[in-house]
Amino acid sequence: MSEPTSLPPSLDDLSASIQRLSEKISLVQDAVRNLTQSRVQLEGKIEDAQKRVQRILSRLPEQNDGRQLNLLGETIPTTNPEDDSEPTTH
Repeated sequence: MSEPTSLPPSLDDLSASIQRLSEKISLVQDAVRNLTQSRVQLEGKIEDAQKRVQRILSRLPEQNDGRQLNLLGETIPTTNPEDDSEPTTH
């Protein structure tokens, strides 16, 4: 018995396949553009976070410094030991 021979694809079939591939390529290109934008944004956020961490680390006192840490840069009023002791009434 002889095997049935397959017909060569028609021009319309090829055109439809090319159209589908073009659409898929366009979708992939859009996805790559979106991922690239997201990556750039994340790199910027990482860089900002690294700068903040470095700024905090630069504020750390030396190891032998016993003062209270002020990592957020907020003003901390100095405490006077005399102010802490309220007069007692008996």
